[in-house]
Amino acid sequence: MVGFAENYAAGLRTGLHAHPRAQLLYAVSGVMRVETPSVAYVVPPTTALFLAANVPHSVTMDGPVAMRELFLREDAVARAAIRTAVIVVSPLLRELILAACAEPLDWALSGRGYHLTELALGEIARATPLPLGLPMPRDPRLCRVVLALRGSPSDLRGLDELAVMAGASSRTLARLFRAETGLGFRQWRQQMRMTEALNALVTGATPTRAAAIAGFASQPAFGAAFRSLFGMTPGQARSVDKTFGTAAIEGQARKRGNPETRQDPQDCGPAG
Repeated sequence: MVGFAENYAAGLRTGLHAHPRAQLLYAVSGVMRVETPSVAYVVPPTTALFLAANVPHSVTMDGPVAMRELFLREDAVARAAIRTAVIVVSPLLRELILAACAEPLDWALSGRGYHLTELALGEIARATPLPLGLPMPRDPRLCRVVLALRGSPSDLRGLDELAVMAGASSRTLARLFRAETGLGFRQWRQQMRMTEALNALVTGATPTRAAAIAGFASQPAFGAAFRSLFGMTPGQARSVDKTFGTAAIEGQARKRGNPETRQDPQDCGPAG
């Protein structure tokens, strides 16, 4: 395991690339948007994205980002027993990531780097996954719809209206959504909206603003839907300590099951 540290300007985008080793992408500050061929991830502060080796991806910086990441060999990944997912970064894992980034690339097997690796793998293995991966379609008609909705999460248009833009019937769009993302249209849109709402909350937005982003006129209704998906209230998400991680999110989200992500190839390019 080796660490890598770099600061990036707001709006910077890496372009599509892949790494021969698995990686854990974490930002001390700022939000990363990571696109793979089949899933779009939002990685707010206090979370990290574990990405398997050789997965093509691009990273867009949503504001200035202080990135700290770990690269893991195949045997280390097997020990951590983790698959591609956004996970909660505990206070301990945060400090281990920062410490690993300060270590030389060739650390001694009997030295500090070894002990940091052992502890980090244990923390990664027990980390709570969060449903912050949005399955993406490949059909160009669905891509037009997806890009429009991601650009304006509170867009209230239904499938009948979106079908005009897509150049397909609403029935065709509904079928394609289910076939290509594994989710119905309403479920996909709600997950997308809630992901954007969580992102807004952990970066300082009020619950009222987050509810508007998610397309809710009623804050109680937004709160109920938010808690149903993430296992915590909007207020708990907003009170996350962005400096030392979030034990609150970990404790609440641990009640949720592992989010499933699809890994089939597709041709729908990332938004932005």
